Amino acid sequence: MSNDWNARTKLVHSGSRRSQYNEVSEAIYLTQGFVYDTAEDAEARFIETGPDEFIYARYGNPTVRMFEDRIAALVGAEDAFATASGMAAVNAALTCGLKAGDHVVAARALFGSCLYILEDILARFGVEVTLVDGPDLDAWRGALRSDTRLVFFESISNPTLELIDIKAVCDLAHAVGALVVVDNVFATPIFSNAFDLGADVVVYSTTKHIDGQGRCLGGVVLGSRDFIRGTLEPYLKHTGGSMSPFNAWVMLKGMETLDLRCRAMADSAMQIAKAVQGHEKLARAIHPFLDSHPQVDLARRQMSKGSTMLSLDLKGGQAAAFSFLNALEIIIISNNLGDAKSIVTHPATTTHQRLPDAQKAELGITPGLVRISIGLEDADDLQADILKALMAA
Repeated sequence: MSNDWNARTKLVHSGSRRSQYNEVSEAIYLTQGFVYDTAEDAEARFIETGPDEFIYARYGNPTVRMFEDRIAALVGAEDAFATASGMAAVNAALTCGLKAGDHVVAARALFGSCLYILEDILARFGVEVTLVDGPDLDAWRGALRSDTRLVFFESISNPTLELIDIKAVCDLAHAVGALVVVDNVFATPIFSNAFDLGADVVVYSTTKHIDGQGRCLGGVVLGSRDFIRGTLEPYLKHTGGSMSPFNAWVMLKGMETLDLRCRAMADSAMQIAKAVQGHEKLARAIHPFLDSHPQVDLARRQMSKGSTMLSLDLKGGQAAAFSFLNALEIIIISNNLGDAKSIVTHPATTTHQRLPDAQKAELGITPGLVRISIGLEDADDLQADILKALMAA
């Protein structure tokens, strides 16, 4: 496979392996184990497995390896390990190299489950965690210490679409020897390459844009070969968070159209964001490429398009938000994102419901905030649906 290929070509062909039958579509290897010709072969494989050798599906599988190689080729990573879900990827990336007494610095604005790992699980096992205001570089500078082992943030936060200056935070973290882990889901691997900006490890929930059609859970951790095979792989092999071969095959099929889908969805999101900004029912419309976004210049430096997401903060609070959701006809109420179907979520009562009210307020998750993932429907139809629902709010 050529490193000179452009993204769309890599998304269709990278990582492909054909069996003796020379199939066109990637084969699904639905097997949990593999046969060795001799006892000596089994011994040798357990000592060291070659690039196309496998022991057990929890350790690796040909279909899963195709997906890992394809997404690694897309983003320019040395290696990847696919996981059972996005949160399995986040958990593994955060915990596989930490021990009691280590220090972690993370952005405060994170998905609720990420905060649970940081504030509950890691703290329970003796890892000290400091949360900072992500856009504030002075806050990062003040929190980082000589014993800081890991830094974690979402490149675009969920659900307030707050950006982190990836390069600046990476430079600060690397100055104290910390590993930088970036959750790049909202930016997508199409519009943002966190590795180019200095990230050491990048995490995706492949449930989102990569599958993008509401079918399967999945996640992936990308990084250097030393980190993926030396630190992460042993953790996942022994804790069991690997991706199933069938899900990997679904992700491979999703990747073939990923670039086309993301671009169409992002264009629609931009059109709708422009159409609704300044609406009388809104306190604010949030989209990274809107001129009104406080970090629009950073967004345009870090991303080629402004994401498939937008958030709307309704002046009437939760009652108005619920009326808005219930008045929508095309956009469905759910808690996924990056799907072919447009999806709306009320974070304060769903995805971030467990957070105390004071913490929600600190993160900007107001009672009137709704998060919208724009799908592949006609942009004019979605715009009309949203404007009609706003009038009902």
